[in-house]
Amino acid sequence: MSHILVTGANGFVGRALSRVLIDEGFAVTGLVRHAGACVSGVQEWVDDSADFAGLANTWPNSLKPDCVVHLAARVHVLRDGAANPDAAFRATNVEGALRVAEAACQRGVRRLVFVSSIKAVAETDAGRPLREDDPPLPQDAYGRSKLEAEHALVRYGNETGLDVVIVRPPLVYGPEVRANFLRLLDAVWKGVPLPIASVRARRSLVYVDNLADALMRCATDPRAAHRCFHVTDGTDPTVAELARALGRHLQKPVRLLPVPVGCMRVAGRLTRRSSQVERLIGSLQVDSGLIRSVLGWEPRYSFDDGLAATARWYRSTH
Repeated sequence: MSHILVTGANGFVGRALSRVLIDEGFAVTGLVRHAGACVSGVQEWVDDSADFAGLANTWPNSLKPDCVVHLAARVHVLRDGAANPDAAFRATNVEGALRVAEAACQRGVRRLVFVSSIKAVAETDAGRPLREDDPPLPQDAYGRSKLEAEHALVRYGNETGLDVVIVRPPLVYGPEVRANFLRLLDAVWKGVPLPIASVRARRSLVYVDNLADALMRCATDPRAAHRCFHVTDGTDPTVAELARALGRHLQKPVRLLPVPVGCMRVAGRLTRRSSQVERLIGSLQVDSGLIRSVLGWEPRYSFDDGLAATARWYRSTH
């Protein structure tokens, strides 16, 4: 394979993936809604239609990629303002993904790598790391839409011969990270007391450059055909361990308070923030052994390497 189309190439993961692909000598086309934010070397294809409507008709005749990596999505948010979140997520993450697959298949693309989420499986690990064959039980509209998209794409692949590969990352971090990980960085930087010293639950994460490397392998390795993979750094810290490690790299003291987990749950219910609290105190360990055994993939960067790079980026912006 020599040419890869990346949807959402100007996003957090898309930019990292594009850099890895270009460094490895691949031609990269980025399908984006707005021009100008892709990394150098990416050929931009701007399509601002809603949920890829009409993509099969606007696909350039000269564009003939070997693989499509589908990153573009309606992302998970803590407070969704949509009147019907399930419908809004389904329109982009399911129907939009199918339109991309259909357009790609019609133009002779052989493989589509769909970047799903561990939230398509569960929010907690129920006592052992989540595997690819665990019965899925998504808990929110985002997770349900990702699981539905997985099923729809696999059915489409079975009907047409399109090789669909599914990748389910947990929380992704790295330079330019946003959302909850950025909030944790802010709190450590500002010395905000964090009530997490008593939390023993562990959470899997993946450094964005490790995820990008795994996606490249899934796009190009024949052994990935028709598989589903979980991808992690292989290190599962507690939230307290994560905060202390960030403090070390940010050169800031970390203030952790030993608040009992039961009290945190009560506070979550009283403030209507139970979901946020559970993300702090619930265990979500993910087994990424399958991609290692099938593809021989190993993370290029250690967990500490990823935190160090993230902290360097954060310090450079403050």
